[in-house]
Amino acid sequence: MTGTIAQALADAPTYDCRQAFAEELAALAREDSRVVAVCNDSVGSSNLAAFRTEFPDRLVNVGIAEQNMVGVGAGLANAGLIPFVSGAGPFLTGRALEQIKADCAYSGHKVVLCGQSPGMAYGELGPTHHSVEDLSWLRAIADLTVVVPTDRAQTRAALRWAYQHPGPSYLRIPRFKVPDIIPEEAPFAPGRALPLREGTDVTIVAIGTMVSRALTAADGLAAEGISARVLNTPFVTSLDQESLLRAATETRGIVTVEEATLSGGLGAAVASLTGQRQPVPLRLLGVNGFAPTGSADYLLEHFGLTADGIRRAARDVLGLASSAS
Repeated sequence: MTGTIAQALADAPTYDCRQAFAEELAALAREDSRVVAVCNDSVGSSNLAAFRTEFPDRLVNVGIAEQNMVGVGAGLANAGLIPFVSGAGPFLTGRALEQIKADCAYSGHKVVLCGQSPGMAYGELGPTHHSVEDLSWLRAIADLTVVVPTDRAQTRAALRWAYQHPGPSYLRIPRFKVPDIIPEEAPFAPGRALPLREGTDVTIVAIGTMVSRALTAADGLAAEGISARVLNTPFVTSLDQESLLRAATETRGIVTVEEATLSGGLGAAVASLTGQRQPVPLRLLGVNGFAPTGSADYLLEHFGLTADGIRRAARDVLGLASSAS
């Protein structure tokens, strides 16, 4: 994806990826009778109402009991089914972390954990509902693949990949509306980044809701004479080391952008890789501390998770003075 795209992205329709999640899950269920859904009184927020209507005996609603929900999912997997365990990101990961570690990852069960409405999408519901620590918590668990899709096409690809994957996985399903960016035919596999724009001065590594903002930032930087490469790395636990180390060699700095805490997520993973293999100036953009209460747009602005914020970080990592946005 190259050229002037800021206006195109600004004018593009945006979508709630939970709908793509629900549609793809139903398609998988039609193809394979082993596919089941497990939720925590979240049929509505997980967009599973149509699934429940079509497959009434293949949806298990455990109520507001996240630890039990993950345990039930592991039991169903042990019985030969393929459970998609769906709930709001902060509660699925925070309340059931022990079960995710012991029942799913350590036991090697094929459970697809679907964290709905992650990041700061719940906005005014505040820090209890912000799911910004999930990448850090889950990235620390061995043998659990953590995936952050960008848009509808990548959400569908993530479900298809998780369905085929023999082990446990965690998918972040965006609620915050985003434009379509990723081509349907784009490759989707662990250890493979998706280059969205070429550049020689700075590399922007972005995931999830931040990808469209990274592309808009790169467009603005081009107008300033700064050539920005944009890499999408949806597999946070299986980085494309070759692409990232090449970026560290071929560009003068790297900016990582994630709607998650700075402690232990994408930025930390990139910093660990480059620090050990190819040191390069870095700027990590994300959530610092507890996110306050406010609209999702306000919170993203508050933490600089905007196109202008990414542009400022890119200038900074290159040692350039900030210009007017």
